[in-house]
Amino acid sequence: MKQTILVCDDEKEIVEAISIYLQTEGFEVLKAYDGNEALKVLENNKVDLIIIDVMMPELDGIHATLKIREKLDIPIIILSAKSEDADKILGLNIGADDYITKPFNPLELVARVKSQLRRYVQLGNIGGSVSQAVYKCGGLTINDDNKEVFVDGELIKLTPIEYNILLLLVKNAGKVFSIDEIFEQIWNEEAIGADNTVAVHIRHIREKIEINPREPRYLKVVWGVGYKVEKQ
Repeated sequence: MKQTILVCDDEKEIVEAISIYLQTEGFEVLKAYDGNEALKVLENNKVDLIIIDVMMPELDGIHATLKIREKLDIPIIILSAKSEDADKILGLNIGADDYITKPFNPLELVARVKSQLRRYVQLGNIGGSVSQAVYKCGGLTINDDNKEVFVDGELIKLTPIEYNILLLLVKNAGKVFSIDEIFEQIWNEEAIGADNTVAVHIRHIREKIEINPREPRYLKVVWGVGYKVEKQ
């Protein structure tokens, strides 16, 4: 069964170009030209991944992503002409899984799409294997069978990237992972300029699992070294 990608950009030429490359790789492609259209497409179709531009009329990509994240955990790749770190961090902060800047190499975009879908499948949301494992660390519990995270009995909603990072650290509680090690294990790519990307996801996880993110119980920074989940 073909996986379905929603491509949303107000520049129709870009949507068409991306669509051609994705269809050549065997994907089904749905199209939208602003955030509101994207939300309507998602209401009526099963979509496996979204590529969405930041700057659009009506409803921009940032606010559309915020609305999408209220209901869906599928991978989102932000597409934008802006290349500054602040914009990349903003995209990741509001729930995107990856970020690519215009002009882009279409083959790189396709590779990013495949990489995100592989991780999503491995996470188990679309037919991944059952691991039948439960990991506990104090009041933090990860059920890797159901891909669920609980803190003091309360279900916590994480994106696929956040889940994989937390699972890595909980399975190796007490071990310190450098930023590069986290990036290479989760993204399966060489860690080049990974600091901001990892830091944003770590901050997100803390905001979701910690009562006071500034004084974390679980997810600790080891200054100058990296991150770890504290053994409880």
